[in-house]
Amino acid sequence: MEEQELRDFVIIEDEEGTEQQYAIEALFDMEDQSYALLTSGEDTILVRVEEDEGEQYIENITDPEERDNILAAYQIAVEAAPAEEVDRTMDF
Repeated sequence: MEEQELRDFVIIEDEEGTEQQYAIEALFDMEDQSYALLTSGEDTILVRVEEDEGEQYIENITDPEERDNILAAYQIAVEAAPAEEVDRTMDF
């Protein structure tokens, strides 16, 4: 029997009101900020996790330099401690 992988999911609504479900691939902290790597069947996105009055929400990362730095640090961490049987290839 094949082992089923448990994941948390979030639903994101775009500007046109279309909802898309994303699996939470990774949650990690860098420089006192939390980030999430989310995947759907179609794409992978990196978002900042913010908190306000005990409620968490996600925010797009609009600064390309910030995004590139986060992805580079994440890739280094994955390469230093790879998970078994998990494809962590990122195409951004």
